[in-house]
Amino acid sequence: MDIILENIGKSYKQLKALEHISFEIRPGELFGLIGPDGAGKTTLFRILTTLLVQDKGHASVAGYDVLKQYREIRKCVGYMPGRFSLYQDLTVEENLSFFAAVFGATITENYDLIKDIYVQIEPFKDRRAGKLSGGMKQKLALCCALIHRPKVLFLDEPTTGVDPVSRKEFWEMLKHLQEKGITILVSTPYMDEAELCDRIALITEGKILQINKPQTIVDSFPRKIYKVRTSDTYRLIQDLKAYPKTHSAYPFGEYLHFIGNGEHFKGDDLIHFLEGKDHLQIEVFETKATIEDSFMDLSRQTVRNV
Repeated sequence: MDIILENIGKSYKQLKALEHISFEIRPGELFGLIGPDGAGKTTLFRILTTLLVQDKGHASVAGYDVLKQYREIRKCVGYMPGRFSLYQDLTVEENLSFFAAVFGATITENYDLIKDIYVQIEPFKDRRAGKLSGGMKQKLALCCALIHRPKVLFLDEPTTGVDPVSRKEFWEMLKHLQEKGITILVSTPYMDEAELCDRIALITEGKILQINKPQTIVDSFPRKIYKVRTSDTYRLIQDLKAYPKTHSAYPFGEYLHFIGNGEHFKGDDLIHFLEGKDHLQIEVFETKATIEDSFMDLSRQTVRNV
């Protein structure tokens, strides 16, 4: 296994950032860590990249212990933090040359690995990094993380704040890198990106909710979900919260996703309830579960069990 975590825990004074984190990532796997801000994703990344020491548990990357063999790990991993951290006053080419030199490599030596990405920013090679657009900064940061040909690549929320087109392009790049045998651990708060990973771990408040293939998680969703909309969304939310047969109800795009209590709940029951509350333009129909639905349901169960 390229990444192994066993019962990792980390606290900041009274705040438990990570609790009992255990999972393994296979060589060449594209593994996603999915969760909202504050879930513990960055803390976990910093532990695995030897920038932070865990309070308990054991972890290894590429066969090296994160505490005892941190120097070896730093030579064989690439890390792209959530915040753009390259040198703003250096040009694109200067940044890339600098990071290559740090690892004792050259741009020419490993150009084949970054070529597909670098050709997109090469026209701006003389521009200072601080003057690049968000998407171009992202591509430069990825090139710098790859220039020494790492065995394992860590990407902490790489598409946050990036336009949809650049997000799509970035994930296509990750697929190409995976084909070249690089193991990738990527974190994201975007549930739709989870479907692009081989396996995912859903995480919130420092705890792992579930680990599996995205489709397996969706297929195992235990209840029927209804998309609901009326002419008065605010009153709809309030009425559903007070409805005795509500298991959960939450906004989902232009609709609310509603889950009823019990196996025998039917959409007609909900329609009759809303008609009795004088709602107009009522829309209720069954829909398929998504990763976000699974995350919301698992989070609810975790809170209830605390």
